[in-house]
Amino acid sequence: MEKTYAIGADIGGSHISTILVDVQTGNLVAESKAGQKVNNQAPADEILDSWAASIRQTMQYATDGELAGIGFAMPGPFDYQTGVALLKNVAKYDSLYGINVGDELKKKLGLPATMPFRYLNDAMLFAIGECWIGKASAYENVVAITLGTGFGSAFLTHGVPVIEGGRVPPMGYVYHIPYKNGIADDYFSTRWFVGEYAARTGVTCNGVKEIAGLAETEPRAKKLFDDFGRNLGIFLASLLKTFDTGCLVIGGNISGAYPLFSPSFEKALESQKAEVKVMVSELMESAAMVGSARLLDEEFWTQVEPLVAKLKL
Repeated sequence: MEKTYAIGADIGGSHISTILVDVQTGNLVAESKAGQKVNNQAPADEILDSWAASIRQTMQYATDGELAGIGFAMPGPFDYQTGVALLKNVAKYDSLYGINVGDELKKKLGLPATMPFRYLNDAMLFAIGECWIGKASAYENVVAITLGTGFGSAFLTHGVPVIEGGRVPPMGYVYHIPYKNGIADDYFSTRWFVGEYAARTGVTCNGVKEIAGLAETEPRAKKLFDDFGRNLGIFLASLLKTFDTGCLVIGGNISGAYPLFSPSFEKALESQKAEVKVMVSELMESAAMVGSARLLDEEFWTQVEPLVAKLKL
C-alpha cells in the first residue's frame, strides 16, 4: 500500500499539536488534529508521554501501511540530523538533554525503528508550510518571520530554505543580528512590548494581547505599536532587498496585532524602497505542522536533507 500520509507535529514551549497530512497535496485531515498541554519542566518521560499521546491520537486516522513517517517542528538547540535534544538552560525541556527523541517516541508508540522521523526548526517549517499550501506559494522568493516569545525567520526560494550564500544571513537566522542596544530578538518579541510598556507607563501587562486591547483608547499603547512597526520595517528592509523578496509572511502570536503596527511598518518599508507583498499568515499553527509533514515527501526531502546536515544547532 502506498504511504500517502505523514503526521506533522508542532512542538511548542508548553504544548504539542499534531495532524495528518496528505504528502502529495498538502491537504489536512481535519478530524485528525490533536494536542496536549505539556509541562516543560517535567521529567523527560512525562514530556515524551505527552507528545506520544497527541501523536497516537492522530495516528488513529491512518490505516496500517499509509503512514510515511512523522515530521517535527522542534525548538532548538536540537540536533536536527540525529534527533537528539540539546535544550539546556533555556527554561524549557531541560530534562530531554542528550535524549534521542525519535528513538524514545518510537518505543512508546510501538513504531518500527525504521519509521522515518524528520526534524527542522519551527520557523523554517512554518515557512515551508506557507510556501506549500499558503498564499506565498505564488512567489519565487519568500521570507517568513514569526513574532512571539522569540523572533524566528526563514528565507525560501521555490519553497526550499536558503541558509547560506550572500543573499541571506547564516542559517537564515536574524534574531541575533545586532540592533540598537542589543540584538533583534530584544526588540521584536513579546518581552519588548511588555518591558517597554512598563518602562513608559509604569504598568506591567501580561502580554501583547492585553496591550493591544488598550491601544484604541490609550495613546501610549498605540505609540508602542507605531514604534514597533517602524523599527521592524527599518530592520527588515535591507534583508528583504538583498534576497529580492517577493512576499513577506508574518506569523506568531504578535501577528494578530498587525493592524496596529502595519501602517508604520509598511511606511518604513516604503521609505527604504523595499517593495514586497506583506501577508499575515492564515494558516498560523497549521503551517508548521504542514511544513513538518512535507519533510516526508521524498522528492522534497532530497532538496532539504543536505541543509539539515549543515543547520547549526
